[in-house]
Amino acid sequence: MGEMIAVPDRTEAAEYYFRYIDLIPGGGICGHLESQGEASGALLAAIAEEQSRHRYAPDKWSIREVVGHLIDCERLFVGRAFWFARGFDTSLPSFDQDVAMAASGADRRPWSNLQAEFQALRASTSLFFRSLPEAAWARRGIASDKPFTVRALAYLTAGHVTHHLNILRERYLPE
Repeated sequence: MGEMIAVPDRTEAAEYYFRYIDLIPGGGICGHLESQGEASGALLAAIAEEQSRHRYAPDKWSIREVVGHLIDCERLFVGRAFWFARGFDTSLPSFDQDVAMAASGADRRPWSNLQAEFQALRASTSLFFRSLPEAAWARRGIASDKPFTVRALAYLTAGHVTHHLNILRERYLPE
């Protein structure tokens, strides 16, 4: 299930979210989530404990905090997808990434713990999306006062990680 799910059209999420959704090729979103999880794990494993504390500017998140943010957002996006896929129709609240980061303690956690949590969460995410019945992908709901389909949330989950891994490679891990 979910292997040949087309890219969401522009009615399935607010335009802002297509900055992430558009980073993901169409077709096999479930396979993409799985392969992205493996590639992300390899990238993160190549970062040393001390290097994980790096910030490319004083007011920017550390690598640990970026991964903490990825964990928070993946939970959020999948939670929303679950809510809508299961047919609940109440709107879901907004999310403030800065409030979440301030309370996360990501910078004080062992680097290996953050890596393990991301990998476990991604495995769970992949299983969730693979398990969806066909009808669930088109279900809609409102979160942060914006419309979403379950399909858009799956692509958003992957695209958000792609976006931040690109930033890690470009700004935090120069060759």
